[in-house]
Amino acid sequence: MAVREQLDHVGLIFALLCLCDWTAAQISYSISEEADKGTVVGNLAKDLNLSEKRLLSSGLQITSGYETRYFDVDLDSGVLLVNERVDREKLCPNNARCSLDLEAVLSNPRSLHRIEVLINDINDNAPVFMEKIFTLDIFESSYIGERHPLPSAHDADEGSNSVQTYKLSPNDYFTLDSQSIGDESVSAELVLQKALDREKQSVVDLTLTAVDGGTPPKSGTLQIRVKVLDANDNSPTFSKSLYKVQVVENTNLGSHLLSLEASDVDEGVNGQVMFSFTDRGRLNIEEKFALNENTGEITVKANIDYEESKAFEIRVQARDKGSPPRSAHSKVLVEVLDVNDNAPEITVSSLMSPVKEDAELGTAVAMVTITDRDGGKNGQTNCKMIGSAPFRIKSNYKNYYSLVVDGRLDRENISEYNVSIMATDEGSPSLTSTNIIHIQVSDVNDNPPRFTGDVINVYVKENRLPGTVMKKLTTTDSDVDENAKANFHLMKALAKDIKIQSMVNINADTGDIVSLQSFDFEKLKTFQFKVQATDSGVPPLSSNVTVKVFILDENDNSPEILAPYSELGSVNSENIPYSAEAGYFVAKIRAVDADSGYNALLSYHLSEPKGNNLFRIGTSSGEIRTKRRMSDNDLKTHPLVVLVSDNGEPSLSATVSIDVVVVESSADIQTQFRHVTMKEENFSDLNLYLLIAIVAVSSIFLLSLVTLIAVRCHRTDSDFSRYSPPMITTHPDGSWSYSKSTQQYDVCFSSDTLKSDVVVFPAPFPPVDAELISINGGDTFTRTQTLPTKEKVRWK
Repeated sequence: MAVREQLDHVGLIFALLCLCDWTAAQISYSISEEADKGTVVGNLAKDLNLSEKRLLSSGLQITSGYETRYFDVDLDSGVLLVNERVDREKLCPNNARCSLDLEAVLSNPRSLHRIEVLINDINDNAPVFMEKIFTLDIFESSYIGERHPLPSAHDADEGSNSVQTYKLSPNDYFTLDSQSIGDESVSAELVLQKALDREKQSVVDLTLTAVDGGTPPKSGTLQIRVKVLDANDNSPTFSKSLYKVQVVENTNLGSHLLSLEASDVDEGVNGQVMFSFTDRGRLNIEEKFALNENTGEITVKANIDYEESKAFEIRVQARDKGSPPRSAHSKVLVEVLDVNDNAPEITVSSLMSPVKEDAELGTAVAMVTITDRDGGKNGQTNCKMIGSAPFRIKSNYKNYYSLVVDGRLDRENISEYNVSIMATDEGSPSLTSTNIIHIQVSDVNDNPPRFTGDVINVYVKENRLPGTVMKKLTTTDSDVDENAKANFHLMKALAKDIKIQSMVNINADTGDIVSLQSFDFEKLKTFQFKVQATDSGVPPLSSNVTVKVFILDENDNSPEILAPYSELGSVNSENIPYSAEAGYFVAKIRAVDADSGYNALLSYHLSEPKGNNLFRIGTSSGEIRTKRRMSDNDLKTHPLVVLVSDNGEPSLSATVSIDVVVVESSADIQTQFRHVTMKEENFSDLNLYLLIAIVAVSSIFLLSLVTLIAVRCHRTDSDFSRYSPPMITTHPDGSWSYSKSTQQYDVCFSSDTLKSDVVVFPAPFPPVDAELISINGGDTFTRTQTLPTKEKVRWK
């Protein structure tokens, strides 16, 4: 039944708040102090609109800034319960209104709600007097109706549960007059209603009972002992029954407050008045103020703090020096004026750090509470954020704020923020305070791994053993930890006829590209494939790169002698006439090399019998010619050995043997060319095609040569800084050399019409500087630039 009554009471308060157009984001409950543990405060799930299913997943928690956890929430029902006994007098001493501020934190989704629990007072404290026995001296000559103030009782409860009335035990001489000063306190005075006779009764014992307004009421008693004195029949009289004065807090010590005035119509010592404090009470007036017993001046003795006490009620007494002395009583009400001497205090709670960098706008990061102990405008505060940061201060209720996300967070640019919060009051001059909230930004997987470029070139020499590491791929990822850890794997090859999985493999962790087979430049010069790098984030991100593999040529092929001198088992012989002049053409050796570049650049060397120096061979053309005329001492048959070697490292070579026979007459000379029958009158289709091909090739070559020279002549000075000028060299054996920095062609012509050919070396696939092969008059060559290493193109 008690729980139901409390729930009905809470519902009534909540309904009243709604009717009053309460728009602040706060839930208010009320509960009586000293409630048992487990007492229901309110249905928090209902007030937060949380269903039973959502209640279990919301992660509802109750937090507060108090050391004792007074309240807790039942996660099954969503009911706010009492967790520890609440003592209102301990939490809110001297305050008429007492409340506890709580925070309800929901983690899914993240939200914060302010809860105010009003603590209602119950009558759990009885009135207490500061003294057990109060002694009062009254002259027997006192007049009927004379009043004597009595000590006040203190009740820790507030409102109707505090002291409401006083009662006096039955007697023949005194009655009790109770007076209320506003709603704050009740005082009692002892009124004489019958003349005293010391000779009949010198001491009158009374009992004063203080009763509060609780149900049931509680009371406290004070024993009053009245001593009946003799003869000083006039009491001092104050100029005012109530003095009022204002004092500014933090006023200087010794400052004058006011001067009491009292008079006594008696003469002599019976008319001399001395002032003193009475009824010190719990505020201990003598610690704050000093009273000059002779002049009645009240001065400030200690620091006056508005935040400790907003007013003081001082009871003073004027007492003459008669025997027995007589006294009068008055009150001084001191109102303390507030000054702006307290800066706002900033309290940060429920800090959510780190914050994910993909947090949505409006996500709550922390709760900020601003408090100021001053009153009035001095206690009114404003809160704002200092500096530029993707956050903002959102006002929740009065001095309660939330720090929320107000912009896009990017951990890769800024991984942490120091957010400065400044609170300013409205005093004059205003006071401010700042608090720095350290917020870290946690990483999310929003950056894919990046390769160094869109295309990566890899150069591999042919004939390398399988298992060789061709290239180590690396990536960069702006994310951290698992979001930056990349794994590599192969994608399908760009060429449909290449099975890349059988050629290369990649280490998923290290990015090492490993060859699975040995490559042959003569069969495969280049291939490409794609590699994908995927990070370990959730969800994973990836990027691709095209890997182009270029096979570099090695000198692994020997020169091959072409027909007619390459036929196995054939007798290679040539006839020359005895009358042959110097430079007579004997034969032309042709050879090819499957390699490329320098590895395919062939040179020809001639070996003759010792003592015979009749023939020479073109180093680059392979043409064998006579050096001089024949003499009678020369042999009739000259066995020659021609060595064809390439320019690789190491150099490979092939040989061919030719017997040169000297005949008496040129009519006896038969060569493969002289056996060709030429029929001028019967021009065949084959001859026509050959002629057209020769003319077309020659025209294209000449046109290309003229175009290159024309373009070169029109280039600017900047072009000269990028390219070397072309070089064309003519050699005695009829060959030309052409060189350029970006491309290089080696063009060779034979002086023999029937045996002329053109050899062109185009540029290599990896751009490198060309080299010039200069052939001097001695049929030797010197290397000045790098020749291309791709392939030779030969026109005959």
